[in-house]
Amino acid sequence: MKALHIAASGMMAQELNVELISNNIANMRTTGFKRQRADFQDLLYQNLRQVGSQASDAGNVLPTGVQIGSGVRTAATPRIMSQGTVESTEKELDIAIRGEGFFRILLPDGRTAYTRDGSFERDATGQIVTANGYTLDPAITVPVNATGLTISPQGAVSAVVGTATTATVLGQIQIARFVNKTGLEAIGDNLYLETASSGAAQLANPGDEAYGQLLQNHLEIANVNPVSEISDLIAAQRAYEMNSRVIRAADEMMSATIQFK
Repeated sequence: MKALHIAASGMMAQELNVELISNNIANMRTTGFKRQRADFQDLLYQNLRQVGSQASDAGNVLPTGVQIGSGVRTAATPRIMSQGTVESTEKELDIAIRGEGFFRILLPDGRTAYTRDGSFERDATGQIVTANGYTLDPAITVPVNATGLTISPQGAVSAVVGTATTATVLGQIQIARFVNKTGLEAIGDNLYLETASSGAAQLANPGDEAYGQLLQNHLEIANVNPVSEISDLIAAQRAYEMNSRVIRAADEMMSATIQFK
């Protein structure tokens, strides 16, 4: 009975949907996290009567046909790259991007990754790095005797070094944009990699045309709406239950058929 396989595909689809929702909820307080959703597509159809085919020798054409679907499959799990809420942290190396763009991060293997997580630190040499020690690209070093570190909305990093009376520009933060940012590959640690689908990174200074500005002493939290996620979770649970009831009904129908004498 095809209903068993059709309902099973529905249960598997909703199981994956619940997994995505649970990951969204788990990362509600993850800096720069972007939530995911599940997109579904119906499977192939079996044509028992082809719509538009000739119904008789007189040339009559069927206005409708008979098609039986095969179930559902997951087509994609895109990330929703909308702006998350920006919160004050009062930490000088916490930086939020208001608008479009990603920070560039140099990985130990030489690859360039991208992130919306602006919770940076200084390593033993004074370089600005991520919480995992990955270097901000282009690299910026803050001297040990620097005070009054400031980061402008346009990405200029400056500080008063030693006994100087004026601030010195230590470096310039650049951010990257992508034609299709939902095509980035998430690799964990709040990092993304460029792919053929995302297109090549387009670099510029913050505040340039169509690029976001930086906000020091702030962080962007996840764009997860708890109320929406719980509503989606309830809907997924009910869909899973209905598919399981279809399987139970199909089993009872087959049982009744077997018991015929």
